[in-house]
Amino acid sequence: MYTLTTSSKKIIADTITPVSIYLKLRDKYPHSLLLESSDYHANNNSFSYICCNPIASIEVKNEMINMQFPDGKLTEKPITKEVNVMEEIQAFAEMFQTQDESYSFIHNGLFGYTGYDAVRYFEKVSIQQKENKLDIPDMYYAVYQNIIAINHFNNEAYLFSHTYQKEDNLKELYNLITVQDFAEFNFELDGEITSNIDDETYRNNVLKAKEHCARGDVFQLVLSKRFSQKYKGDDFNVYRALRSVNPSPYLFYFDYGNFKIFGSSPEAQIVIQDDMAEIHPIAGTIKRTGDDEKDASAAQQLAKDPKENSEHVMLVDLARNDLSRNTSGVEVETYRKIQFFSHVIHLVSKVIGKKKKDIPSLQLVADTFPAGTLSGAPKHKALQLIEKYETVNRTFYAGAIGVMDFKGNFNHAIMIRTFLSKDHQLHWQAGAGIVTDSTPENELQEVYHKLGALTKALNIATQL
Repeated sequence: MYTLTTSSKKIIADTITPVSIYLKLRDKYPHSLLLESSDYHANNNSFSYICCNPIASIEVKNEMINMQFPDGKLTEKPITKEVNVMEEIQAFAEMFQTQDESYSFIHNGLFGYTGYDAVRYFEKVSIQQKENKLDIPDMYYAVYQNIIAINHFNNEAYLFSHTYQKEDNLKELYNLITVQDFAEFNFELDGEITSNIDDETYRNNVLKAKEHCARGDVFQLVLSKRFSQKYKGDDFNVYRALRSVNPSPYLFYFDYGNFKIFGSSPEAQIVIQDDMAEIHPIAGTIKRTGDDEKDASAAQQLAKDPKENSEHVMLVDLARNDLSRNTSGVEVETYRKIQFFSHVIHLVSKVIGKKKKDIPSLQLVADTFPAGTLSGAPKHKALQLIEKYETVNRTFYAGAIGVMDFKGNFNHAIMIRTFLSKDHQLHWQAGAGIVTDSTPENELQEVYHKLGALTKALNIATQL
């Protein structure tokens, strides 16, 4: 057990922002991360986090689990059939505790991500390494010495230093975030956007998916398309542009040195808080025009659309089934609610259940991964068909990113509307839920509509 000594300082945060703090810290403390909330209206969802100075980590890559601890200890464990990866991560999290547990919000835990390809550890599905692999860990979580938690509701910030047998650095941290200046760099696009498949190939994939639906192999299948763009300069400008044009419940920028993951996601993978679990299925999409009157009419059209509604009902049922494996009292708390985002309008529901006693949080996560809205239903067959038809590994796309505290409270966003930055190249991806009534052109256009904010952010970033 590693008991971390906690030192903290509270400051007024009316003149600082998560972005400005991150820019002041990132050069001094590389491998930092930023998790923002754009929902400042409710006290329980009004925190943003900046984390720096990783002191422990667990990585799943190349069929190995690599762990690093605060005392410098390193361990490696091969992943065999007998190894339960989620149990290993749960055990790793339980090796840590903080001396001060008086805070009602997260002030330390495991911050990181689970990529889509990690599904092979939770489901009996084979994920082969395909061409153009991006070569990032399947899963990566870290414990950080420094957490800055900003409460936008009260305009307060809390500075934490969690140390193991060493002195805290609160004074240095405070001095860094109170300086007026921070370095900014330009961003340039280099060449044209490319894709792993052309539009005609995607349309043909839609036809193949429709055939599987007609045969009864699946009710719905989500097939995606990847885009890539070379660049020069600072990709953080793309994040700044994206958060501006597409403010979402989950905004994140995670820097891992040789790669970065950042995005603006509308959808939670799963939220577990005080043993209550919730999933928010988003399924059913129509493009926004920017005209309020036309958008209101489009929202009514979406609410009545038989194809979009049948797709949504299917995925609400899948969320109920996934949750019922490890929770009791499963119910649909909100159903087919219209929500407006920057470039699209979605149908959104909320499914909740109480976690059964003695079920670890990560078991619940594994049994609901990936989100049905990114696979299709039935999930197992959909996963097999995704593996058959998609030409590149999803890696980050359709995975989950966020935080789990040492008590098991869990909050991750689905990695959609998300960029992976590696070797001066950006990669992003989107899919469409294909059912029997789908038309190839409409599903292709849905992919482009979902990525409207990302392509717009690329162009805005060059002007910052």
